[in-house]
Amino acid sequence: QVQLAESGGGLVQAGGSLRLSCAASGTIFTINSMGWYRQAPGKSRDLVAVIAGDATTNYVDSVKGRFTISRDNAKNTMYLQMNRLKPEDTAVYYCNFVVNGSRMYWGQGTQVTVSS
Repeated sequence: QVQLAESGGGLVQAGGSLRLSCAASGTIFTINSMGWYRQAPGKSRDLVAVIAGDATTNYVDSVKGRFTISRDNAKNTMYLQMNRLKPEDTAVYYCNFVVNGSRMYWGQGTQVTVSS
């Protein structure tokens, strides 16, 4: 079993920055991919950024140039550095790990609120 613990959300003014973290614990042999998703009220949970096992990254167009996904393999931890935040970035952010081949796990979610 794998547990994901998120941290780093909060309230920030537009133009500000936040850094989210997601630490995995449990039995992990291989991390296949890691990703950040977000869900705004009344909307679906959508992919924000993903980092694959080979460290390639992909971002949704709306965050390109503002958000950076990274990881620390030694700590089984993933980060999302969010700069130049906008009110439309307001959502609950969830981390997602695919490990040990195909097993998928979710974090509990962390609220990010950007005020205008």
